[in-house]
Amino acid sequence: MTPLNSPAPVSDHDLWVFGYGSLMWRPGFDFVEQTPARLIGEHRALCVYSFDHRGTPEKPGLVLGLDRGGACRGIAFRVAADRKEATIAYLREREQTTGVYREVMRSVWLDDDARSRVSALTYVADRSHVQYAGRLSLAEQVRVVKQGHGRSGHNLDYVLSTVKSIEAQGFRDAQLHKLAMMLHE
Repeated sequence: MTPLNSPAPVSDHDLWVFGYGSLMWRPGFDFVEQTPARLIGEHRALCVYSFDHRGTPEKPGLVLGLDRGGACRGIAFRVAADRKEATIAYLREREQTTGVYREVMRSVWLDDDARSRVSALTYVADRSHVQYAGRLSLAEQVRVVKQGHGRSGHNLDYVLSTVKSIEAQGFRDAQLHKLAMMLHE
């Protein structure tokens, strides 16, 4: 595990990045390969109040984090070794604007081969952070998502784009799909 403010692992090897939210549909960094992947031990959840990208402190939005338990399907991106440092710097600037995530290395299983496991950089919700929302009811999630708007746009667009990306990968996320249906009502 790589703590938030310590240097990311540096080696001559390529870097893997696990995306489970907006990184799936807008990675924003150069990569040489992407493949569906599964992370076990944490699940995707709208458990982080957004005070920046999809909301403000006065009217927060709600964004995804990895939270304890379960499993999460997403995308593993392989970044060439010569782009590793630039990619890590980009991700820290994008994901760590308020420090709500812990930057960690986690094992992910690549869908192209059930035995293929890589260590990937990912961002896990920090349960001790003031922006950690925990488990909100679907009604409360709808309310927060509908009000949220930040420098990266409307919170609603974030949720719907993530659902669309999940569907494009050929799977469903029951909670997010249920929320998306409620947002359309």
